[in-house]
Amino acid sequence: MDGLVITPMLVVLVAAVGTLLFRRQPRVRLAVSLSGAVGYAVAVAALAWYVVIAPAAPGIATYQVGDWPAPFGITLVADGLSVFMLSMVATIGPASLVFSARYLPKYDRRTFYYPLSHFLLLGVTGAFLAGDLFNLFVWFEVMLMASYVFVAYYGGPQHTRAAFWYVALNLVASAVFLLAVGGIYATTGTLNMADIAQRLADPAAAGIDPAPVVGLLALLLSVFAIKAGLVPFQFWIPTAYRAAPPPITALLAGASKKVGIYAIIRLSFTVFAGAQVPVSLPWVSGSSPLAFVGPILFVMAAGSILVGGLGAVGRDSVEGVLAYSSIGQVGFIAIPVAIAATTSSPTLRRVGILAALVYALNHTIAKGLLFLAAGTIESATGTTDLDELGGLAGRSPALSSAVFVGTLALVGIPPLSGFFGKLLVFDTAVRAGAASVLALLLVGSLLTIAYTSRAWNRGFWGVRTPAVEDAAVDPIQVAILVGLAAAILAVGVEFESVYRFADAAATAALDTESYVEAVDPQAVNGGEQP
Repeated sequence: MDGLVITPMLVVLVAAVGTLLFRRQPRVRLAVSLSGAVGYAVAVAALAWYVVIAPAAPGIATYQVGDWPAPFGITLVADGLSVFMLSMVATIGPASLVFSARYLPKYDRRTFYYPLSHFLLLGVTGAFLAGDLFNLFVWFEVMLMASYVFVAYYGGPQHTRAAFWYVALNLVASAVFLLAVGGIYATTGTLNMADIAQRLADPAAAGIDPAPVVGLLALLLSVFAIKAGLVPFQFWIPTAYRAAPPPITALLAGASKKVGIYAIIRLSFTVFAGAQVPVSLPWVSGSSPLAFVGPILFVMAAGSILVGGLGAVGRDSVEGVLAYSSIGQVGFIAIPVAIAATTSSPTLRRVGILAALVYALNHTIAKGLLFLAAGTIESATGTTDLDELGGLAGRSPALSSAVFVGTLALVGIPPLSGFFGKLLVFDTAVRAGAASVLALLLVGSLLTIAYTSRAWNRGFWGVRTPAVEDAAVDPIQVAILVGLAAAILAVGVEFESVYRFADAAATAALDTESYVEAVDPQAVNGGEQP
């Protein structure tokens, strides 16, 4: 059954190749793409059941590509954390692809859109399952290469400009990532994550000096902060999100951005947390690399909440509000991770990661819904400028209801999924006794209420504008939005099950011993090589 680990990657890879082979047969190509999307969701559901949900679930499963044992071969690892992240992608990915079938003009269906969409999903999936740093880098690049094309997809001057800055920034980030990977290999003698964790936990036995780990982790943290869009690396988000097609923006915000968050959690807590490395800097000191991660991540998260919230309040288009909102919302995800990194309490550390994961789940569904809604509004009215919208609530009650649910989820109104995510984030701050963090979270929540209310009042209330009066709303697009809104409500109503899943994910992120035992890296010196 460990073969299930690689199944989501195989499904999406077959779909990508299939859509390339049938490029001259649009209907067949579309059928292959949609079948791949459904198959991907089924494969992730089966993997989640086998690894986490089933009564006798092992909690972790590994797949050694080519039967080469770790750390010599390529290892894929599915534990509670990676499967939870994959479940987010399996929610928004198929919705985005189905939406694309209705949103894109006929010409676009015969081009590279669908193959690249599946390659984007392949990169995200590979990053979540990668068991070594080099392959994490490789899957990052697969994801990024597809996203480069999508940012420049429409080919206008603003799209080209956005793509230029997006590519330039990520090329620098990739170079830094590769530099850090090389440094870690030079320091530890391995790139397998389980093997790195094992060697850092007992450096004397491995014959290594773990001192450089703090600096190398700082390089990785900057790279992952760029991928997640944390301040001060957020400046690519507004232009890139406005340039890409709305279904792809839903994927970028709902899935790609979470790869950065996942990598921060996985490497900081599963891989490097066990290293006994004294950290002595003017603003922080401790005996673990986490002593450095916590304060830096908190500063980034605080900046993201404020910059994103204030920026969203001042935007005059739907996608502009949503782009800056994504910056602010990722700050809410990073805050409990920062608290988890600074505390010495195992319980608070688990609660912090759990809160981040639940909030990330809500952000994936709600923000994916809202970006798809922006595409629906644009295709129906020809604009997303709030000055040209008004009266949408009366023109399309179903569309408006779905958007209303998505905005309430961002605000955190019960019984929607966003309420539980925000509640857990506040609970983490209360348990930590961090009054300044609570004040920051309150300010961020008020800003969320401000920009969602402003966008709703200008776009959905009031007198219908000419653009809204003549709008032709696509019923299939609206049905997809309603389905995502129902998912938001279902997560809230069945939150006990979601909580158990997220708790298993948080536990897996902190259980380095089980991770190492499952991968079972052989000794490089003295081990029996294949």
